[in-house]
Amino acid sequence: MSAQRILVVDDEDNARRAIATILNEEGYDVAEAADGAEALARVSDFSPAVVLTDVRMPRMDGLTLLRAAREQGSDATFVMMTAFASVEMAVEAMKSGADNFLLKPLDADQVLVILSKALEKRSLRREAEALRDQVRTRVRRFHDIIGESPQLQGIYDVVRRAASTRATVLILGESGTGKELIAQALHQESPRRDKPFIRVHCAALSENLLESELFGHEKGSFTGALARKEGRFELADGGTLFLDEIGEISPTVQVKLLRVLQQRELERVGGTQTLKVDVRIVAATHRDLAAEVKAGRFREDLYYRLNVVSVTLPALRERKSDIPALVNHFLEKYGEAYGKHVRGLAPGTLQALLAHDWPGNIRELENAIERSVVLTQGQELATDDLPPVLRGPRPTGTSQGALIPGATLAAIEREAILRTLEMVQGSTSRAAEVLGISVRKIQYRLKEYGAQADGAPPKPDADELPGDLAAES
Repeated sequence: MSAQRILVVDDEDNARRAIATILNEEGYDVAEAADGAEALARVSDFSPAVVLTDVRMPRMDGLTLLRAAREQGSDATFVMMTAFASVEMAVEAMKSGADNFLLKPLDADQVLVILSKALEKRSLRREAEALRDQVRTRVRRFHDIIGESPQLQGIYDVVRRAASTRATVLILGESGTGKELIAQALHQESPRRDKPFIRVHCAALSENLLESELFGHEKGSFTGALARKEGRFELADGGTLFLDEIGEISPTVQVKLLRVLQQRELERVGGTQTLKVDVRIVAATHRDLAAEVKAGRFREDLYYRLNVVSVTLPALRERKSDIPALVNHFLEKYGEAYGKHVRGLAPGTLQALLAHDWPGNIRELENAIERSVVLTQGQELATDDLPPVLRGPRPTGTSQGALIPGATLAAIEREAILRTLEMVQGSTSRAAEVLGISVRKIQYRLKEYGAQADGAPPKPDADELPGDLAAES
């Protein structure tokens, strides 16, 4: 293995050369720079693993060097040195991304210990990033849908089987559960993938506007109709038409929509010409359409035409095992959007996210993570960065890496599962492989941790019960 590269930056020649000599004797590959400006060039051509830099220097100080190196894309670990220590300076250095802080005059043994810890931490971080790269395609393997829970696996299977047909699909689920993503997946998996995918949000338009949007209109058919307009059915010919919130359409539009589904033809508003269309319909609603039919608000015949194949998306509170993967996806998305390098979650943050019931589902989770990324000042998302409703009580027990003799096995298991999930970008299958346990057990434990945070007593796994009780459960 090649020697680790260390860049020593100090405007005091004797101090810099003394440190370089010690590190050379320890087997490190050492380069030197007399100030921040010179060091910035060396960071690019030398690619050090660690930069050991003085804070106060001419031309460019240590903190400015750190920020400039990060802007250049360097992932070197920074350890700051100064003879003028202060709490404010230490805090600023750590916020800027420094790994540690050394006070001059330096103690050689302390330098070596701090350097060894910095390299070990860097190695662990790189291993975690490599694991994230390995699982990223696995987590996102089904188009843009994130999740590995059993509920989603069943939905993926239905989508794959239904996609190759022209059958109408009805997607049910609470608002914010990702119904449009399922509709897009149906289109992308189908032979129509190269044809248009057209969306219509039915609840956003009045009856007259919706009718015109869907079926088009002829010039002069109503006030403001200054020219012929093709409807969404015509625009989607050969492709897929996604009708979101289908439960909101009026009885008049329901009748016209039924005709298109039955006969594959339509007439524009104010027109007499019958137009043939070849469109695959995918509809979605957060309403219980069967109950709407019983109440007389939705046509029964249209309901059965729409409900040839149905898919019911689970609420996020029913698949909390997918929260780690979703969180890491949104961290990456909004970290890039806002130019922030947020590597993951601080201890206790995942627990707070699992404890929430997410009535707004994935949309609420995404909003919470975006807000937190905007407000965070660190490289890990902490509970203080979360919206107030998610913070709850401070986590009790041991912090990351601080489990000591006397901790319960349950606490150790909990720490291992939560921290491993954070390390592998939320993939339950990869975490199970790393920990040597089943995916089902991890998914159950995540539900249990959420239940405990809400005050509900945990329920043991069936495989943890005595034989007779396990059979009864």
